[in-house]
Amino acid sequence: MDLSILIVTYNSAGLIGKLLDQLQDEIWNQGQLLPVEVVLVDNDSRDGTAELVGRNYPWVRLLASTVNLGFAAGNNLAAHNAHGRYLLLLNPDALPARGALQRGIALMDAHPHVGMGGGELLDPAGVPQPSARMFPRLRDELFTLSGLAARYPRNRWLSRLDRRWADHESDAQVDWIPGAFVFLRSSVFQELGGFDERFFMYYEEVDLCRRLHALGRSVQYWPELKAMHIGGASAKTVANARVSRAGAQLESWRMRSALLYYRKHHGAVGAAGLYLIEWGWNRLRQLRSSLRGQQERALDLAQHCLQMRQAWQATRSGRSSPARPW
Repeated sequence: MDLSILIVTYNSAGLIGKLLDQLQDEIWNQGQLLPVEVVLVDNDSRDGTAELVGRNYPWVRLLASTVNLGFAAGNNLAAHNAHGRYLLLLNPDALPARGALQRGIALMDAHPHVGMGGGELLDPAGVPQPSARMFPRLRDELFTLSGLAARYPRNRWLSRLDRRWADHESDAQVDWIPGAFVFLRSSVFQELGGFDERFFMYYEEVDLCRRLHALGRSVQYWPELKAMHIGGASAKTVANARVSRAGAQLESWRMRSALLYYRKHHGAVGAAGLYLIEWGWNRLRQLRSSLRGQQERALDLAQHCLQMRQAWQATRSGRSSPARPW
């Protein structure tokens, strides 16, 4: 088996059919069966995702969890039941371009030093999304929060994190790639012990890539591999959750994972620095909004600061992950 496609779903009934239909056409390309399998873990969806897949796509290996395991643990479970030489992590809201499966296998075969390879993510309008990134540092967090990174996208120092200054159509070795559409060597994934399951959602692929680099393996960006990516589709289905305006991320989960990541890789000082930067910056913005009479904005920023404080407490300053599901 050349490739195992791993898909983790959560309330994805409105998306998964289109993805699996396209994968079916790709796997049975021109009547010739590709050596590809699909392993799908459903994280206790409430919208009938697992039932839909089981009823309409019997060729998919379906693992229906009775609890929400999160992205990291869900993919670990899928990988444990996979048989391919390579793994393709694929979000239910991502659609690979035609031919991307075969081309991804060929590129991984041609570059044995690469542990993880990914391509370019495009939004539904065809606009490129940040698809090849650098490991976050505290100064990057400040540049992003302050808006300097967005204001000066061609500045390599200010916009280092998302590599906005780089040519998105050029191959590059990078620090990490978002987990929506990435190829991994099964042997390397197993050697790393899979994802760190303390990361329920967000930062799990950043952590994995740090450990992958430590093994002497590289992370490669190949823009010839393309996928349409909606982004944040599952996050928007979580009840009573605050979703960021930029990036469509669940704020409280992102904050928890960020603190866990900084504590793991930058120690207590790193986690405290992240907390002070994000809480402090948004607190200043809240005060400014109040002085300007922008009460709705001030309340939103106050909620942001409260969630950051709660994340600090829930993770014990980044030392431990709260019980699943978050």
